[in-house]
Amino acid sequence: MTTVEPVADTRTRLLATALRLFSEHGVEGTSLQMIADELGVTKAAVYYHFKTKSEITEAVAEPGIRELDELVVEAAKHRRHGARVDHLLDGFVDLVVRHRVLVALFSSDPGIDAALAKSRHGVEGFKQALISIVAGEPEPDVTARVTAIVAFTGIAMAGGAPDLAEVDDETLRQELVGVGRRLLGRPRRRVC
Repeated sequence: MTTVEPVADTRTRLLATALRLFSEHGVEGTSLQMIADELGVTKAAVYYHFKTKSEITEAVAEPGIRELDELVVEAAKHRRHGARVDHLLDGFVDLVVRHRVLVALFSSDPGIDAALAKSRHGVEGFKQALISIVAGEPEPDVTARVTAIVAFTGIAMAGGAPDLAEVDDETLRQELVGVGRRLLGRPRRRVC
């Protein structure tokens, strides 16, 4: 008796395999045939789920982008500036830690940028939303813009850095939040 693997499981395995291969070879250096070979299926089986590598790239990036979209919207809902910044920082660090491999791709592979461009905010929209939340004003000065960009870009790059791959998630989370709070001028949290 032969068991048939559910389509969702095949799609999930395909996306996990694509993400791993993208991280090893880059988006441009990974072919649909490589993905099929790694999965042990035909290229036609890959085409059943996705017609192009761009579709795969977008699907690989979609969970992280969706979470970032939601995070920006939720952070902006807080009434107090400090609460907006804290919500954004904590959520961003959680996202970075949860999606380390994907974040590393965003930081290093231009092939993944197209997926971000198709999000609700787009690349520039995300940057402007982050700056606006952190600066707390519609037209932030240069210092506020630089601070926001350095903080969030640095957190993303450190979170996806191969040099920190061996650091456990909780330790990395604590360190990234601590650095982010210092960069953004947020007070230290009391440990109870």
